[in-house]
Amino acid sequence: MANFDVIIIGGGPGGYVCAIRCAQLGLNVALAEGRDNLGGTCLNVGCIPSKALLHATHALHDAQMNFEKMGLMGAAPKVDWAKMQSYKDDVVGQNTKGIEFLLKKNKVTWIKGWAEVPAAGQVKVGGTVYQAKHIVIATGSEPTSLPNVEIDEKIVMTSTGALALGGIPKKLVVIGAGVIGLEMGSIYARLGSEVVVVEYLDHITAGMDKDLAKTFQKILTKQGLKFVLGAAVQSVLVVKKRAEVIYKLNADGQVTVLDADAVLVATGRKPYVAGLGLEALGVALLPRGQVQTDVHFKTSVAGLYAIGDAIAGPMLAHKAEEEGMALAEILAGKAGHVNYDAIPSVVYSTPEVASVGKTEEQLIAEGRAYKVGRFSFMGNGRAKAVFQGEGFVKILADKSSDRILGAHIIGPMAGDLIHEICVAMEFGASAQDLALTCHAHPTYSEAVREAALACGDGAIHA
Repeated sequence: MANFDVIIIGGGPGGYVCAIRCAQLGLNVALAEGRDNLGGTCLNVGCIPSKALLHATHALHDAQMNFEKMGLMGAAPKVDWAKMQSYKDDVVGQNTKGIEFLLKKNKVTWIKGWAEVPAAGQVKVGGTVYQAKHIVIATGSEPTSLPNVEIDEKIVMTSTGALALGGIPKKLVVIGAGVIGLEMGSIYARLGSEVVVVEYLDHITAGMDKDLAKTFQKILTKQGLKFVLGAAVQSVLVVKKRAEVIYKLNADGQVTVLDADAVLVATGRKPYVAGLGLEALGVALLPRGQVQTDVHFKTSVAGLYAIGDAIAGPMLAHKAEEEGMALAEILAGKAGHVNYDAIPSVVYSTPEVASVGKTEEQLIAEGRAYKVGRFSFMGNGRAKAVFQGEGFVKILADKSSDRILGAHIIGPMAGDLIHEICVAMEFGASAQDLALTCHAHPTYSEAVREAALACGDGAIHA
């Protein structure tokens, strides 16, 4: 029986990062993964392939809408869907090979196959049982569905199927106005599909600062996406290779049927822990299926830990990575650290949308006195030069101490800009600290400084 200090189950962002950090800290580590490729959902059928397609379709949009304005004349490029898919697959392949190289470099043993935990301290893969002082569940998540909605990944699909459609649908219905639904909807809208988004709530992007969400919906509507809000999907029928989406309005009960060439079910994700044997082992689970853990990622079974999408909290690859690194340090006898108040979230549409910390709605609910610094990208010369003047930066700061409590950005490179504020929050900075920091001109980041200035005496270019 092979013995390890740590065996990690799952080769996604949380799992492989945890494995590498454990190895760097001197532990003998194995990683069990049943897929042919490492990287989990994010790399293989999620974050990375979707970003490749988002990049390609943004370039197409620029060519169609903005090139002539810049004096770049000539016919707009045509879409070769097969080549675009090949480009996406190549991006994924390069990254998966990179992770495999990193595991070898750090002397992490890859146990290929689906794992279960038959007893404390044991991991079984195939017919082989491995012994470990510590076992980490990093198995990620899987898409949720709805009653009366059967997924076939051809006409009615999750994001996995939507990333690899055989062709571009004339009409796409997206069920769910969350991050996945809106990113995929943006891709196909730019490729020429008529996109209709059906959402149960009366607003898009649940949990997002409502000021941000409202602006985001307006911009997406201008880009051609149509929204049906406050609507409960009753069923999806497939008739002669087409789909019918039946929904009922929450307000008045009116029933409507939408026809579509393809339907994307983007109603969220749930922890993927099936087949691990957790119930037989007596592992405590939360009502929504997450593995219950303490602040040090310990489960109810000694020597068994869990991180990432398998436990409570936002289902974000970088959250899983943070937890993986923190747990590795704990297992190596160090402190470990995750600041859940400074974990950013990003929607990779155009414009990008990014947030960190508290929303206005949360601060109001807490009864916390705060101030708002806001700056429009219309006052940013760089943004206007690239036709992305829509959107704004919004910083929320404590009214008395000026300490930054949250920030919300919709505009160019928002997913990168948000990290200046993440660092500031990690060090307990004030809005004035940002306002007094010199920012290069002309850059998008100047909008962050201007929003910080607006928390005080006022922005310069507003």
